[in-house]
Amino acid sequence: GQGVDEPLSATGFRQADAAGLFLSNVKFTHVFSSDLLRAKQTAATILGKNKFCKDLEIKYDARLRERKYGVAEGKPLTDLKAMAKAAGEQCPSFTPSGGETLDEVRERAKDFFEFLCQLAVELEQKEQDMHGVASRSSGTSAEQLVFPWTNHCSEAELSSDKSGASKALDANILVVSHGAYMRNWIGYFVSDLNCTLPTNLTKSQLSSVSPNTGVSHFIVKLENGNLLKPEITCVCLNQDSHL
Repeated sequence: GQGVDEPLSATGFRQADAAGLFLSNVKFTHVFSSDLLRAKQTAATILGKNKFCKDLEIKYDARLRERKYGVAEGKPLTDLKAMAKAAGEQCPSFTPSGGETLDEVRERAKDFFEFLCQLAVELEQKEQDMHGVASRSSGTSAEQLVFPWTNHCSEAELSSDKSGASKALDANILVVSHGAYMRNWIGYFVSDLNCTLPTNLTKSQLSSVSPNTGVSHFIVKLENGNLLKPEITCVCLNQDSHL
């Protein structure tokens, strides 16, 4: 939750190191992290391994915090499940006293995502003002599209990114957050924004919490800067092959 702000354990640092190596060839333009210590340390460790953006500023945002669990914070998961059972409910929909509802978490996620989309559009407009659309069209370098699992994308997706570069947004954003929060955010992508999912993804995978330093990759297209209709494709979800 939010109230217990513990640092990463030795295992946590090893996992963050592994994630950093996994993402070391990805050229990020922005990095955002929850302002809780474990997320801050994870973001800093990942950037420390990066070949292109070690010195990129990490921006901390309270909207990326883990779900608030109220009276259950600092207690074992079994206690939370017992509280839910006593209330005649089940996790994760159960809200302990003083905790956040799933709808409240989703509102935070929605607010932060809309902020990211606005940021990307403003970045694109600045680039076009500086260089003009013509030179901008050739501005998407293959290097910025290098992800460890790029071969999982369809060729059409990647080629359309390059050929439509005057409309595509070159923001390449790393977001470091928490398991229950991210599950809620992904639910928002799927149910509210019709995110396209990998064909081999099962329902149980979609509803499960990511392993520590699990990596999910989404391509977000805002056609002609339209903030109201983002087109979202999930390339991979909760990837943990680096662990």
